Amino acid sequence: MTGTAPAPTSPSSSSLLGRLRPRWTTRAVVANLVAQVLIVVTGGAVRLTSSGLGCSTWPECEPGQFAPEFHAEMSIHAALEYGNRTLTGVLVVLALAVALLAGRDRARSRGYRLLAWAPLVGVAVQAVVGGITVLVELHPAVVGSHFLISMVLIAASAWLLVRTREGDGPPTPLVESRVRALARALVVLGVVVLVLGVVVTGAGPHSGDDEVGYRFAVDPYAMARWHALAVWAFVGALVAVLVLLARAPRTAAARPLRSGTALLVVTLAQGAVGYVQVLTGLPIALVNLHMLGAAGLTAMLATFLGTLRVRGGSPVTDVGGR
Repeated sequence: MTGTAPAPTSPSSSSLLGRLRPRWTTRAVVANLVAQVLIVVTGGAVRLTSSGLGCSTWPECEPGQFAPEFHAEMSIHAALEYGNRTLTGVLVVLALAVALLAGRDRARSRGYRLLAWAPLVGVAVQAVVGGITVLVELHPAVVGSHFLISMVLIAASAWLLVRTREGDGPPTPLVESRVRALARALVVLGVVVLVLGVVVTGAGPHSGDDEVGYRFAVDPYAMARWHALAVWAFVGALVAVLVLLARAPRTAAARPLRSGTALLVVTLAQGAVGYVQVLTGLPIALVNLHMLGAAGLTAMLATFLGTLRVRGGSPVTDVGGR
């Protein structure tokens, strides 16, 4: 008796990763993005509580031991610094999961697969920079670079989520050229805002340690004014984008308009927190909230850029997902 031969099964679909990929790829990418944001918050807590040298060396916490010695008289500084390092370990696991699930998916484009390895490579770079930060006793330039690399990783992780949910076909713009030009200006202004924010913090009182207090040799209030001007320029460009989107055909502009409006709300809230923290003497809770806002704004900007075009093809299927 003859019958129809079963279709051959591709190696990728028959492997364990191939079976896990449809359900878990998007979940792993989302978890990585959340962890990238959380590591900024915990790192901020370390710096703002003057716990930057809670562990005196790296990769060990103290010479001869990787964890601090817990006892009744120990300070909170070592626990906070060690906790931040532990979260880095969680982030490594998530980034590795993303690299295996998305970075080795032969059904996706080479560019997508390379992007999926960015979180893992970035975490490795951050671990080295974190160690250098301790060894140079919290020099503000190194501390600032540590934060800015996190912003790059958050942007890359958010863009990876955008790419995971779409296909690999050629991108088709949904908006006119003026909107796309203003969107590129938003990216440039966003970078300027973040860099100036790092300089403001590096010149201010929160150096990261009670005894070691290096600062940028600039007037923090003057830098804060430049930082505020950059934020208002960002807001102006974003409002211009939203005005153009509001005038565009609704079928194409509805999603970018929603995403851009959400970005504007977060930007205004972030600006309000910035003004309040300066007027109230930089309380650590508000400064850490401002760092969380910077991470959220970075992720939302990347997401907004993704709404300005569509790509054909088949995205990763996430069972029970979006």
